[in-house]
Amino acid sequence: MITTPTPTPTVANGPVDTRSALRLITCGSVDDGKSTLIGRLLVDSKAVLQDHLAGVQRHGQTDLALLTDGLSAEREQGITIDVAYRYFSTEARKFIIGDAPGHEQYTRNMVTAASSADAAVVLVDATKLAWTDAGLALLPQTRRHSLLLKLLRVPSVVFAVNKLDAVEDSTKAFLHIENALRTFAEQAGIPVTAVVPVSALKGWNVVDTSEEAHWCGYSGPTLLKILESLPVTPADSTLPFAFAVQWVEKFSSSADTSQGRRVFWGRVATGGVQPGQPVRIMPNGQTAVVAQVLNHVRHPQAVLAGHSAGIVLDREVDVSRGDWLLAVEENDAPATLTGSREIRATIAWLDDETLAPGRVYWALHGHRWVKAKVKRIVHRLDIHTLAEEDATQLEPNAIGHIELSLQEPLVTLPFARSRTLGSLVLVDTASHRTSGALLVH
Repeated sequence: MITTPTPTPTVANGPVDTRSALRLITCGSVDDGKSTLIGRLLVDSKAVLQDHLAGVQRHGQTDLALLTDGLSAEREQGITIDVAYRYFSTEARKFIIGDAPGHEQYTRNMVTAASSADAAVVLVDATKLAWTDAGLALLPQTRRHSLLLKLLRVPSVVFAVNKLDAVEDSTKAFLHIENALRTFAEQAGIPVTAVVPVSALKGWNVVDTSEEAHWCGYSGPTLLKILESLPVTPADSTLPFAFAVQWVEKFSSSADTSQGRRVFWGRVATGGVQPGQPVRIMPNGQTAVVAQVLNHVRHPQAVLAGHSAGIVLDREVDVSRGDWLLAVEENDAPATLTGSREIRATIAWLDDETLAPGRVYWALHGHRWVKAKVKRIVHRLDIHTLAEEDATQLEPNAIGHIELSLQEPLVTLPFARSRTLGSLVLVDTASHRTSGALLVH
């Protein structure tokens, strides 16, 4: 009997917070059943109204994939192109679920969705694999998406082996595919929360348990039970304070807030902010003291990482959209957050054009834009062997390591320490396409 243990609903600092909505995505290769799985979750958790369900009929049968594939091009071609978000809840918790496309040319859409996800369900179509072979090879896009989840620090990764109802020996198929997935994950350093057999079309082992749940020798929890136990991504509240200015409210006369001074609005990236706290403005280097902090409904109170805030300083200084407010030591020396014009990073190259050294792009960090030149491509990651290969260029959808030279310094931390401070986006200066997603070393 194959068993997969139920994830323990705890995190480093205590029990899992199931009051917060879990942001998760489904990903994997083309036609592995991602949209159908989300449709099954919505229908079996009673999150779909009857009139909506009646509108997704095709040839007299309910097509669950149409609950997420809303674009006309998606319905015509039967594929997912853009990320579609759906919201549903159970008695245990709320969910925000994104359906990421599986086609290689839409990898950038998957990266966008995964960058803010707490968890990911990677679908694996059993019928596409040589499941009779104990040493079977996984599909390239399954490997690529799994590697991107690791690079993007998605905390919980669940592999869902789908369409096992369509193979002759489901027990052998699940055993071989599970071994292949766990072997690959161990080699790539991907922490696996669970490997679950499902049939999204039939509804087996997705929301409800049934007699068919043991059709492949599995006795673990359903996919939904696993998702209900997963933790949300903790905010970076233990790091030094960092705040990206998104909007400047000029000379607000609101009596309960700014006393005639400007209010700088945005989201606290790391640490926390409270009145009396000294801050340094980047990039101009001026210092000031926080006079007042407002929460998202303009009530005065301290605000921690992950939450929106309005900050009023004790004096007028030059602060604009894109600037950063950073913590400083009491002796006015910079804290651990300092600017740099040289960056080493892992990149997921998303542009249709090849990346080559010497190219100049716009780099977006928080709300700040700076020019960035590609100094060197260190190496490319082979998604099949996981080997780091010497490279002079990166092709579309490749993953590699590069060195950047910035026109102005940016305040960054390694992505392993902070998702917000450790991530940048490269944008083509001419076409304005999103060209690459960078994770700082």
